[in-house]
Amino acid sequence: MAAERESAPQELAPHELRTLVAVAEEGGFSAAAVALGLTQSAVSHSVRGSERKLGAVLFTRGRTGAAPTAAGERAVAYARRVLHLLDAMAAEVRGAELGRTAGPLRIAAFRSAALHLLPEPLRRLRERHPDVDARVKVVREVGAGTAGEVLAGRADVGIATIGQTSPVPPGLVGDVLREERYAFVHPAGHPDPRSLPLVDWRENCGSYTRRWWSEQDWIPQATVETEDDGAVLSMVSAGHGMAIMPELSLTGAPLSVEITDLGPDRPFRSIGYVTTPELAGTAPVRALIRELRQLKG
Repeated sequence: MAAERESAPQELAPHELRTLVAVAEEGGFSAAAVALGLTQSAVSHSVRGSERKLGAVLFTRGRTGAAPTAAGERAVAYARRVLHLLDAMAAEVRGAELGRTAGPLRIAAFRSAALHLLPEPLRRLRERHPDVDARVKVVREVGAGTAGEVLAGRADVGIATIGQTSPVPPGLVGDVLREERYAFVHPAGHPDPRSLPLVDWRENCGSYTRRWWSEQDWIPQATVETEDDGAVLSMVSAGHGMAIMPELSLTGAPLSVEITDLGPDRPFRSIGYVTTPELAGTAPVRALIRELRQLKG
């Protein structure tokens, strides 16, 4: 029994989790100490204790600061998620006492989803649950994207491109809310819009749509690349090129652009939500998912 007790993993206390998050986010022990109101030696001692308990080196130390190792990235992500669950627990318990749904709710969404998909679900959420503190962070849907924000513990729910072409990442749960078709967008009245240069932006589409593009001999390589879909639409509107864009990005498109259907074999992308299994059971996340699912209708 004594040997079993000695080999059992040691738990990290909330203050140790906060220290790990602070070091990662501030980029060093000294800066983390300032942020936490502690001494640098206290921060160093806490991190060494966490490393000993977890059995892994969590940060590389250098003259310019500290950076999480691969193990440290995983530990910090879990630390953020655990700390947020503790905050959610306190808020939900107080809300339950009053018969209300309450608590913080962090949402990560890519630009067009934040602009055109989220406003109505958030309006209904705030109307029905005013004690839910919902905050939206706009994240580019490239690389880890919005799902990566959830996995890293920086968001509770991500509005992401998932579905047939982009499965839900391991460790997350989610569902598709809508599928949107791509269309050919060009200056209205142009006599030969396919002759125009292609205007694009990096997060436009995934590998499935890119494969479709590669099979279309009339679509050239992008000669103009902008920061986001709003800039693409502005460039096309001004007559500087044509584009292939999804429906959500074309919401409120000006009359100076023409939108042409790409036919029955046109590409599409699926948009849905992702969250972690543990957060899926919290009241604010459940409330948001109920509102998001109305988008399916």
